[in-house]
Amino acid sequence: MMRRRTTLLTGCTALVLALGSTACGGGTPVSAGGGDKALSGKTVTVAGVWSGSEQKNFQKVLDAFSEKTGAKTQFVSTGDNVSTVVGSKIEGGNAPDVVMVPQVGVLQQFAKKGWLKPLSATAQQTIGADYAPVWKTYGSVDGTLYGLYFKAAHKSTVWYSPAALTQAGVKPPTTYDEMLKAGHTVSDSGLAAFAVAGQDGWTLTDWFENIYLSQAGPEKYDALAAHKLKWTDASVVKALQTLGKLFKDKQLVAGGQKEALNTDFPGSVEKVFGPKPQAGMVYEGDFVAGVAHDQFGKNIGTDANFFPFPAVDGGKAPVVSGGDAAVVLKDGKNADAGMKLLEYLATPEAAAVWAKAGGFLSPNKKLDLAGYGDDVTRATAKSLVAAGDSVRFDMSDQAPASFGGTKGVGEWKLLQDFLRDPSDPQGTAAKLEAAAAKAYQG
Repeated sequence: MMRRRTTLLTGCTALVLALGSTACGGGTPVSAGGGDKALSGKTVTVAGVWSGSEQKNFQKVLDAFSEKTGAKTQFVSTGDNVSTVVGSKIEGGNAPDVVMVPQVGVLQQFAKKGWLKPLSATAQQTIGADYAPVWKTYGSVDGTLYGLYFKAAHKSTVWYSPAALTQAGVKPPTTYDEMLKAGHTVSDSGLAAFAVAGQDGWTLTDWFENIYLSQAGPEKYDALAAHKLKWTDASVVKALQTLGKLFKDKQLVAGGQKEALNTDFPGSVEKVFGPKPQAGMVYEGDFVAGVAHDQFGKNIGTDANFFPFPAVDGGKAPVVSGGDAAVVLKDGKNADAGMKLLEYLATPEAAAVWAKAGGFLSPNKKLDLAGYGDDVTRATAKSLVAAGDSVRFDMSDQAPASFGGTKGVGEWKLLQDFLRDPSDPQGTAAKLEAAAAKAYQG
């Protein structure tokens, strides 16, 4: 679950992964009572993982809903273990009305336990009109739509120091092979190419997922994510070989494999954008910008920029995402008012509130790019929306937590072992399959 909380590092980042202004239009109007305050006297309770600046900014959205409908709202921060906290609240007769669910697997778990209300016709209409169908798929279980993806992350961005690339005389690459070649040129100019956060296993799953999506294609990605394709498949071995090219090259990885395994995510950003740069590039999601800006004072677009994760072996450039889906619990005391909140969250009007505050991205395709705070933000948002149905949700977040989301075991540990010694991709694939088979059976 560490991957989920990296967004907390962003604070009020200059990279406003925003949604655009309320004037962008195109969304279905919320049928929440409009100006007549139809929900006066009702309190909608919302549970979610957010705390700090994220909770503060989401509260602004809830306040706007209150202003529009007359409903009061109460936010309950669950910490990372959403399913346990929500489950205990349901058992205690104190279920929240709405939950912001951070993983596809958790949404599916809630639906299969019978906890969720299907989305209203109004919410479904808005999602159908304003979102790529893939977001409807990730919000559905057995053909029923339960979740609205309100907040997203873009995890196919490679961040770089423009000064480092300029000094080396290289331009942002468009293919994986070009990226490795550019990395060698950066290394020849005095800096390592990449800071790799190997201490955090989730970053290594993200590396793998981007390579696999581009190289093997979305159909195989979906099959592997559902464990309908075995990890011993030749496509997995090939992706590991491709990743291994980078991992085993001491010119490309700052400090080599040993130092990478002792570098956490914030540390990897520091190696590129901190006071003593050791590398020219760092791969991770849009939240890299928040750390570069808030912790190291970098101006996004000038001192720090990104290029899209490049295409691998002639495939399409990948777009891997993550996100938080809003769902309505059947047992909530004001579940009907909770559904009105979801109808509101589906509109550009709601999204624009957090957009203005910063640290936010939405897959809503009707939002006006002019509402973004800077060119880098616009490019990031445009990339996510333009990817349409080719967007794929983070694979390890779709897996059982014992395989895809737990420190020291499963995919996280096995990819750390692979970083330590990338000489046997086939052996690593076999270990991944053994761990996956055990987790998916459970």
